[in-house]
Amino acid sequence: MYPFQVTYILASILFAVKGQHVPGCDVYPKDPYIEVGSNTKVFCKRCVQGEVYWTQDKERIDQSLSNTTNNHTHSVLSLTNFTQLSAVLECHSAKLHQVLGGTIIKTYTKPSKISCMLHYHNQERGGVPQLLTCKWEHQPRTTNYTLFFSSPRDSWNKSIWNVTTCTSPGYKIILFENFNVTVCAKTDAWEACSDPYVFDPFKILKIIRPKIEVSVESNNLKIQWNRSEAMSTEEIKCQDKYTETVGNKTPNVSDITLKPRKAGLVTRKVEPCRNYKVSVRCALDSAPWSDWSLEKTVLTKFNKSDVKLHLWRTVTRPDTNGVRKVHAMWTPIPATCEGTFFYKIQQIPVKQHTTGLNYTETLCSNSTCDVYMNEEEHRVDLIVFHNESPLVKDSVYVPAVAGSLPQVTEIRTSASGGVVLVSWMAPVQPVRGYMIDWTHDGNQYYWNETTSTSTLLFDLLDKKQYNITVTPLFDDQTGRGSQADPICSRIGDPDNITASVRANHNSASVSWVTQTQEECSGAVIYYRVFYTTQEGPMHSFLLDVTVDNKKRDVILKDLKPDTQYSIYIEATASTGTSKSSQSFFKTKTSDPRLITVLSVCGSILIIIVISLGLCCAIRCKKFKEKPVPDPGLSSLAEWLLPDHPKEMCLFHPFSDPSESFCDRVYTEEMQKSTDSPSATGYYPESDEAEDYNVSTASLTLKLQNEKPDEHVETHPSSSGEPPELLSPGNKLVGPYRSQRSVETPDLGTGKQSKGVPVKQSETKGPMTVYVSLNMLKEGPVLETVSNSNIQEYIRPE
Repeated sequence: MYPFQVTYILASILFAVKGQHVPGCDVYPKDPYIEVGSNTKVFCKRCVQGEVYWTQDKERIDQSLSNTTNNHTHSVLSLTNFTQLSAVLECHSAKLHQVLGGTIIKTYTKPSKISCMLHYHNQERGGVPQLLTCKWEHQPRTTNYTLFFSSPRDSWNKSIWNVTTCTSPGYKIILFENFNVTVCAKTDAWEACSDPYVFDPFKILKIIRPKIEVSVESNNLKIQWNRSEAMSTEEIKCQDKYTETVGNKTPNVSDITLKPRKAGLVTRKVEPCRNYKVSVRCALDSAPWSDWSLEKTVLTKFNKSDVKLHLWRTVTRPDTNGVRKVHAMWTPIPATCEGTFFYKIQQIPVKQHTTGLNYTETLCSNSTCDVYMNEEEHRVDLIVFHNESPLVKDSVYVPAVAGSLPQVTEIRTSASGGVVLVSWMAPVQPVRGYMIDWTHDGNQYYWNETTSTSTLLFDLLDKKQYNITVTPLFDDQTGRGSQADPICSRIGDPDNITASVRANHNSASVSWVTQTQEECSGAVIYYRVFYTTQEGPMHSFLLDVTVDNKKRDVILKDLKPDTQYSIYIEATASTGTSKSSQSFFKTKTSDPRLITVLSVCGSILIIIVISLGLCCAIRCKKFKEKPVPDPGLSSLAEWLLPDHPKEMCLFHPFSDPSESFCDRVYTEEMQKSTDSPSATGYYPESDEAEDYNVSTASLTLKLQNEKPDEHVETHPSSSGEPPELLSPGNKLVGPYRSQRSVETPDLGTGKQSKGVPVKQSETKGPMTVYVSLNMLKEGPVLETVSNSNIQEYIRPE
């Protein structure tokens, strides 16, 4: 019983977890394919009570899209204009929250945008086109395709695999009859055919390429070609193309229309002594172009009348000696011309130009020449020699430095797409034209003459800065040149960026420098700093901070400690962007500033502790090293009473800087001249002796201890100075000079017993006690002494 229940419960849980559909319920049709954009219905067989709902790719579908049949046994889902590639549809029980069934709907498309072309395999022979090539669009391409052709006279088909281009022989096509093309795609699961396309043969015919002949007449190219005989009755359009073989110049292309039965013939004016490549192509109206004809290369002839030197010059400012450099330049005669050519420059002052008596002659190179002249006005003549004979001559005027000459004003420049537009305001005086010269490096110059007040400069080097000068031309002279502000042919990307990072524990300081990539780099509008972690859930999640073009640094905040980051900086200009190389940094585990503060505080604390320790040690050392007087070198001194006159300072005091000169004690030797009883070395047993002992602070105490028969001798000692023990013996001699032992009587006896030894019933060695002076109280008589104020050094004698 119990195993069955356990099995049932486990099966129920497994069923709920895996979401298996309830037995008896199902969804159909199963995994159908439908055409993109079509409508379809999906049915769910209901086997449970209650409402059901649908989901598409796990998202619930609007209930209005489904309905229930009359007998309540099925739920129908209606889908209109279905365009997804695939979708998973599931039917759910609202009561049980279980999947009742599901299906996968996939879509397909039919081939579309079919285009066909009739063309020739043999370009040397016309007639009926030999090939028919059709193309179409379709996804996916892993499909079998069949092209169906049909015309009033014929029909056929051709099968291909996995490509959307089909080429088939077209010999059965009649040019005067339209035909239909249909493409069908087929797989194991579905099949779809395109709509039929109708084609006019004359609108899809690519005729054979023409055959051309090129000849040179003076400085002209004469181009001839014949049309196809099959197309002789049709009007066709053609293009001729010619370009120089030297350099990467843009070809010159011209259009021409040929009437029926007319052959092609055009003449194009070109430069002398140059090699040109020529080709032609043609097409029927609305039909594709033919291939270009085989190129023909010809050399144009040299014609003296066609030689144009276009002589011009640039003039520098005079140096300290008043000498100017004139850079003369002209269009050279091509090296392909027959014969030998060389050039001479003659510089003649204008004052002597009519006579020609004084001039300087310079033999120059092929197209430029530098000559030097003073500040006066000159005329520069260029003479070209062909086979030692003068061929052509040109002249240019060089104005004097001094004087006022007409010049243009308000020069404006603008660049777009590598082309620079230059415009200016004409001078008041009438002119015959203007000469514009420009250079990007000061060595290679270009120039052009125009009669308008504006011109376009072509074929400029990309992203180069040019200096442009405009000079007015008069009948036999020139005005003064006016230079425009430098302008770039095209603005490039912003400068290169080099970044550096200084990381903390939760922030990083990012700074960068820009390195000039080229002189025409774009002006930066703003910078963006991109960064992301290299690990964890934030990996590949890119963050960014934007700053304006005036800043070169930024602080990244809210970073994770001890984390690896990658970073790069992007500069954005109106012309594009540039990006720094990617770099990496790692945030610190803790805040280094906290460590610095703790280190500083710890250092200060250590210094304070060491300082206090040193002070305490020094004071302790001074206290411990305080000199203790040697009793053998000391003398008994008189302690003056408070009422003693301080002016009576007759003896040299002990050295103690903390005391005044008069608040001293006086040694016994210093008082030998007085009538003191101590001068004789003994103390009389009399009242006078008693008075003396009191006045000199001699003190005799009887110690009260456990042995009443003991007696000790006491002597005064300076405060804080431990005395030495007295020598024992019958004749006790004190260690203090001029001092003797005194047997200490009982302090409670009368005067007559002072100084007289008292015999006890049991004698023992005397105890010696030294009493410091600070134990003495003020007043002539000491009655009691506190044990806490006595410094004792006792030893048995």
